[in-house]
Amino acid sequence: MRRLVLAAFLLEAGFLLAVVPWTSFWDRNYFAQWLPWLRLVMTNHFVRGAVSGLGVVNIVVGVGEVVSMGLAWRRTWSARVQHPDEG
Repeated sequence: MRRLVLAAFLLEAGFLLAVVPWTSFWDRNYFAQWLPWLRLVMTNHFVRGAVSGLGVVNIVVGVGEVVSMGLAWRRTWSARVQHPDEG
């Protein structure tokens, strides 16, 4: 159950990090409006790309976690089918 929650968190955070830097929500940041130097940093395309790259990494790790859970479930299921418990 913990791994499923972790995978869901990684996928959700990854999708947000990959998409949000390219939306108008990113440009209308409260802190960026009050700190001009932060606005310059946040609107830089290299920074947006780096944040999106972290999102892609989160997505890849989340998908890897789901695949790992699926393989573990498959191994457990096939072991139960091949060697059913007697009793």
